[in-house]
Amino acid sequence: MTDLTREKPTKALLKFALPMVLSVAFQQVYNIADKVIAGRYAGEEALAAVSASYPMTMIIMAFALGSNVGCSVVISGMYGAKKYKDVKTTVSTSLLLALIAGGVLSLLSLILCDPVLKLLATPKNIFDDSAVYLRIYVYGFVFLYLYNICTGAFNALGNSRTPLYFLIGSSVGNVILDYIFVAKFNWGVAGVAWATFAAQGISSVLSLIALLAELRKLKTDGFVPLFSSYSLRRILVLAVPSILQQSFVSVGGLFIQSMVNSFGSSVIAGYGAAIQLNTFAITVFTTSANAVSNYTAQNMGSGQYDRVRQGFRAALRIDAVIALPFVALYTLCSGFMISLFMDHPTDAALATGRQFLYIVAPFYFIVMVKLTSDGLMRGAAAVKYFMISTFSDLLLRVVLAYILTPYFGSTGIWMSWPVGWVISTVIAVSFYARGKWLPDTEKSR
Repeated sequence: MTDLTREKPTKALLKFALPMVLSVAFQQVYNIADKVIAGRYAGEEALAAVSASYPMTMIIMAFALGSNVGCSVVISGMYGAKKYKDVKTTVSTSLLLALIAGGVLSLLSLILCDPVLKLLATPKNIFDDSAVYLRIYVYGFVFLYLYNICTGAFNALGNSRTPLYFLIGSSVGNVILDYIFVAKFNWGVAGVAWATFAAQGISSVLSLIALLAELRKLKTDGFVPLFSSYSLRRILVLAVPSILQQSFVSVGGLFIQSMVNSFGSSVIAGYGAAIQLNTFAITVFTTSANAVSNYTAQNMGSGQYDRVRQGFRAALRIDAVIALPFVALYTLCSGFMISLFMDHPTDAALATGRQFLYIVAPFYFIVMVKLTSDGLMRGAAAVKYFMISTFSDLLLRVVLAYILTPYFGSTGIWMSWPVGWVISTVIAVSFYARGKWLPDTEKSR
């Protein structure tokens, strides 16, 4: 377990964030492997089917990720303040939340799978496969929710290495199972989904066992309650805005996916490959921002506000180094990157993916600043400003996509990304510069 209130900010963030970034990189590798194996061994339509399901899976994921952030920030503050009994109670409260909420959301998602796909105007030639993938994915949602809570608790305790080890094992297992189920057993899209289900299930159970062992290392006296309504309220205060953020982003993805669907399965396949690569980069930046949230929460808990500022600048330097290879790879080797997903891509699929990457990738240097600012606001519990920054980005992207598509076709959809990022970054940085994250007692100084 790592105390983020002592070492130099750059060193502390590097040691803490690097395992987190590697964890999410492995997670994205096996998400990419799903689509690569689907496209190469089951065909372009299978890739399109998985891609068409993606926005719906992201809405489901939003609840797990939002709860991860909520419990992580609350536990970080308690850990920074050395309130170890509260740490244990908050962890157990979070786990109960995962089991109950995960079960309820799984049932609702199963009911809504087909209606949502119809609402998105999913092409008939890929509808059935998309529905199969979604249903199997939903079966494993409780495992996904539980794993994210465990990861959030580990990160709050400054231990970002243990989740990395589990995720490496899960990623490798997922890729192996993908190949066996799809290439050998010819299960098609269902094989992709079952591989993810099995990998997530095993990883979540092992993570829970390891987390309980980690908590035993914290010395506490007396009875430790398993549930606290106070802790739950604090978690929800941060989790609900994060869930709304992720959900609104995902809902925006649904609107954009519906526009993409109108261009046919080849464009869907090309977009699916490109958006998966884009998600890889954005998720890495978001994970780095989550590290900033934990760093900020611990230092705010100990009253070290100057260290928060130093950490913000250090995080920007780290993110710039991370962004460079993504920008170079996606712009200089875009054709090769898209062709990885398909054995014999159509010209339309290849052109779509390349064009998306050309337009979007150079702006990673902008969006990384926004996400880092958002991470600081979230860690400081400045929820209102975090939400304003997030929603401005989403609203602009969706509205601009609808405005530009009649004039530029599918290219208009891709153009909405950088414009939304630039404007929302200006908003997020202005909140940081004006000290909206500081307590009222510090603002007056």
